[in-house]
Amino acid sequence: MTQNTNTHFDLHITGFGFLNRIRKVQPSKGKPYWSVTVAALRGDENQKTYIDCSVVGTEAKALFDTHLSTIGENDVVTASFKLGDLYTDTFVYQKGPKQGQQGFSLKARLLQIRYLKVNNHVVFQAASQQNAA
Repeated sequence: MTQNTNTHFDLHITGFGFLNRIRKVQPSKGKPYWSVTVAALRGDENQKTYIDCSVVGTEAKALFDTHLSTIGENDVVTASFKLGDLYTDTFVYQKGPKQGQQGFSLKARLLQIRYLKVNNHVVFQAASQQNAA
């Protein structure tokens, strides 16, 4: 009988969707980092699943610094992406019609961007996997 000695398992999600709420977070302690809400498209009718992400991939961080640091409210950003370590986070609504009720959000780490389009202009496209072999 073989024993599995892994102490860490990866959960990766690949998809395509919109990048919303692109922002640079400046914590009071620690280093600044990029944060984004991914509206991942799914299903036959392009339904959206929203995932709050911190950008952790080295190349992804560079793309945010280069192409997304000046994004405005009305700019449309779409991307092919790879996320990791998806989990849920619970919270309590502080105001509005759901005040006092519990809610949840999906969170993940943005590891990689394979394709990036801003206002219908392709600004980045990774080399195909076939070319990399």
